[in-house]
Amino acid sequence: MRIDTVFLFDLDGTLVDSVYQHVLAWKEALDEEGIPLSVWRIHRKIGMSGGLFTNQLLRETGLAIDPERIDRLRRLHAEAYGRLSKGVVPLPGAKELLTTLTENRIPWAIATSGRMETAGHNLVALGVDPAQVPVVTRDLVKYAKPDPDLFLAAAARLDAPIEHAVIVGDSIWDMLAARRCRGLGVGLLSGGYGTEELERSGAVRVYDDPAMLLDHLDEVGGRR
Repeated sequence: MRIDTVFLFDLDGTLVDSVYQHVLAWKEALDEEGIPLSVWRIHRKIGMSGGLFTNQLLRETGLAIDPERIDRLRRLHAEAYGRLSKGVVPLPGAKELLTTLTENRIPWAIATSGRMETAGHNLVALGVDPAQVPVVTRDLVKYAKPDPDLFLAAAARLDAPIEHAVIVGDSIWDMLAARRCRGLGVGLLSGGYGTEELERSGAVRVYDDPAMLLDHLDEVGGRR
């Protein structure tokens, strides 16, 4: 008997170089609403769910964030990201990594905290068709990271036990979600978090980017 490994990937900062476009898009949206928040604080929240982002925002600014303002912020962010996404490109080795998994008949899926209105731009840049590849976005689950719902849904799309999944992400929110659902968390530095942060959050291995992960794929069960 053996475990047939599947791979579940975050998108922003893991497969595409888009973290800082998201940071700037959120900064633009917050400025439009007159909410002062430093860029570095926004970066620390990329990858978490919108609800958690809002709760953190309330704590750090002390402002009242009503449902109407939350919806405006989401729309303003999506509009700004739509403009900034023209500069989004796949991270080094991302396409090659996905191709290698496919060629070796190792199932993989994408699970992102972004809604399709923003994730769609990244999928185009990556050359991934959600009609052909399992893609789970924030629109499809009740809670996003650090809750494990996205990864559980992605594993279900692959008809695989979550315990057989290698969960690849660039943020502490990915690793916390992986730990909560008993997947094997693998961290990448390409989103701006450090090695120690990722390891403390549950990453069993940390690599620079998808290219380095591809070079060490056998270390995390990426073989048939």
